[in-house]
Amino acid sequence: MKTIILPSLLAADAGHLADEIKRAEDAGADALHIDIMDAAFVPNLSFGPHFVEMAKRTTSMPLNVHLMLNRPDLYIETFANAGADTIQIQVESSCIVSKTLKRIKALGVAPALVINPETSYKSVLPYLELIDECLQMTVYPGYGGQKFKSEPLSNVRALRDSATAFGKADFTIMVDGGIDRNTIVSCAQAGANAFVAGTALYSKTDMKSEIELFRKLISKTS
Repeated sequence: MKTIILPSLLAADAGHLADEIKRAEDAGADALHIDIMDAAFVPNLSFGPHFVEMAKRTTSMPLNVHLMLNRPDLYIETFANAGADTIQIQVESSCIVSKTLKRIKALGVAPALVINPETSYKSVLPYLELIDECLQMTVYPGYGGQKFKSEPLSNVRALRDSATAFGKADFTIMVDGGIDRNTIVSCAQAGANAFVAGTALYSKTDMKSEIELFRKLISKTS
């Protein structure tokens, strides 16, 4: 199963975002993670569609866009047109989840689900037919730099087993929140294969070496 490392632009230097995107690409990242917040579903505001458009012009890396919105269904066309390669919506959001996932796919974008730390993996199971990726939050969404929560890893284990039993052995399970050299191993052991890291990567002068260390640590768990 392919390991995917995604630097989170929420932790990048906001005054030099184009340079920060290029730094991630040069460091060997597989994709970029972009958090979109509405100050309603989560208590913070972040990037909008124009930022996604800028990122698309700046890099050839896939753009993984996480919509932390109460009504993501109202904005999927906007972010699809902006250049998102994957659009992740929260299972807890106030939309008809199945309809929204189908609409994302119809727009030529990969649909994915996100679950918060306290949400059971079982909330994802009705939608396994519609998605090939789920993001498990290992912090409460809204702010970067939070301390990693290990409790959601039980969800990761159960979801990996469920996806495999469903016939999706290559299902992508992503983790986001407090991911660094000290927590990435337990995530990989639980069954995650995609890792969003913000502060742990963008705080390093040599991001490439840190990404290489991540890959080395993950490889030892297989």
